[in-house]
Amino acid sequence: MMRFLNKRGRLIAALMVACLLLASCGSKTVQDADNENGKFRIVATIFPEYDWVMKILGDNPAGMEVTLLLDQGVDLHSYQPTVNDIMKITDCDLFIYVGGESDAWVEDALKEAVNPDMRTVNLLDVLGSAAKVEELSEGMQGEEEEAEAGETEYDEHVWLSLKNAALLCSAIEEVLSAIDPANADTYRQNLTAYQDALDALDKQYAQTVAASETKTLLFGDRFPFRYLTDDYGLTYYAAFAGCAAETEASFETVTFLAKKVDELSLPAVLIIDGSDGKIAETIVSNTTDKSAKILTLDSMQSVSYKDLAAGADYLSIMEQDLAVLREALN
Repeated sequence: MMRFLNKRGRLIAALMVACLLLASCGSKTVQDADNENGKFRIVATIFPEYDWVMKILGDNPAGMEVTLLLDQGVDLHSYQPTVNDIMKITDCDLFIYVGGESDAWVEDALKEAVNPDMRTVNLLDVLGSAAKVEELSEGMQGEEEEAEAGETEYDEHVWLSLKNAALLCSAIEEVLSAIDPANADTYRQNLTAYQDALDALDKQYAQTVAASETKTLLFGDRFPFRYLTDDYGLTYYAAFAGCAAETEASFETVTFLAKKVDELSLPAVLIIDGSDGKIAETIVSNTTDKSAKILTLDSMQSVSYKDLAAGADYLSIMEQDLAVLREALN
């Protein structure tokens, strides 16, 4: 189902680009004037990218305009771009995106970029061989449709690793400094300070896991946290893979996960942000003592401008997740 939606998204994006080209033929003068006035435009598809850019810009000495594309709390996997979204992308100076199957529509949008100097940062490309292929673990319910022959589907949730974040921020800073060399020293200093904060939190995660009685997480939900669990040597069980479209767990899946809670004496069943928690509740109700807590780990897939206005940022959410992790492992 998810692959069908992505192919449909590519078609929609292609049609939108065609309409955009017809509608924007007379707008180059205004766009050129904006560039001459030094208004660099950055578009980031998801919240972590947006927040990383803002932290590296700091006081934003060049007055760059930064746009969060998925700004209404829309999940990356179900997002379909509007004509206005395509316009923002085709005319920006820097476009940052994940680059996985959910971003399949991007290819058509970038083909029609009206800014010949546009730069892009594809997170999966930056990771290169460190990008992980999405996997089905023991007991996990598979997709209804199997992957096409020869197709490799990467786990897109690269931001849920503090180690990845440090690497990805370096790539973003490098492009920002190339776009605005006059302020490159400022961006490098901001990057260094931010990477220090990422490293400090990474050490807290490692210390928490090392001191924990339990080394296994169980999700009654999708599982977007593979990068995080691999970073700290944790094992996991889950109802679905991270990019799965399914919302109903089978009897076999629920039974398997409930037995694992009993077998490993797990103190909690986890869900992700935006979940209704029903699968987790069913799992807990099928355990022996029915005492496991249901806790939420925030995967940052539904952060909106409203959350930003309330003070949400990448580090604060990862700190909240650490507190949840500590409870789930003890």
